Amino acid sequence: MAEARRTIDLLWLEEPQSRRGRKKGLTLTRVVDAAIALADAEGLDAVSMRRVAQELGVVPMTLYTYVPDKAALLDLMLDALYLRMPREGEGGHDWRDRVRTVAEQNRALYEAHPWAAELPVNRPPLGPGLMAKYDHELRAFEGTGLDDVEMDAALTYVLGFVQHAARASAAARASVARSGQTDQQWWEESGPLLEKVFDRHRFPLAVRVGEAAGAELGAAFNAEHAYAFGLERVLDGLGALIARQ
Repeated sequence: MAEARRTIDLLWLEEPQSRRGRKKGLTLTRVVDAAIALADAEGLDAVSMRRVAQELGVVPMTLYTYVPDKAALLDLMLDALYLRMPREGEGGHDWRDRVRTVAEQNRALYEAHPWAAELPVNRPPLGPGLMAKYDHELRAFEGTGLDDVEMDAALTYVLGFVQHAARASAAARASVARSGQTDQQWWEESGPLLEKVFDRHRFPLAVRVGEAAGAELGAAFNAEHAYAFGLERVLDGLGALIARQ
């Protein structure tokens, strides 16, 4: 309970600078920004209290006078990103356009900060950034006839899809980085090898569909196409729910 209370206090109100052990000129905002920059550059695994202290030019014990532990630091980092997100797109009569804007804003967040998509969503940071984001995004469903519980569930559904798509996109980029090959280059190398052992007559449907999709998309997986197709199906599903209200 004490740790949760400390994190809530940090999220909503930065502590006074007079606390013992703090370095003059260093603020909680600078600590969080340094951690975000480190995660952006090297990924979430690079973020530790020791490494962030190193980036700031202080000893690790100094950092603990600002943030109690890494878990709290991650909450602060994510909430800071949420607070800085655009709050546009609330207007308009078409709920699909409003929800599509919400999805695009979250996708842009994950594109700029891929590590954010790796964090669990079951216990989000209960800070001002999350609350501003939640309030803003719920407005996309106003006037649809959904009740409050359905609005919450619909938003969770949309955000879950975007987060999954962001993780898949990041995984695809990581695969290219590890192999040093694009998907097209990988298939050009692997395709002839597969042809030697693969029985086309045993799996005719897989052959037909796979070849058609590969020719159209240029790869077995295309993150842009998967996102665009998936988002429209998410909106179709919500549309069916809204139509029944």
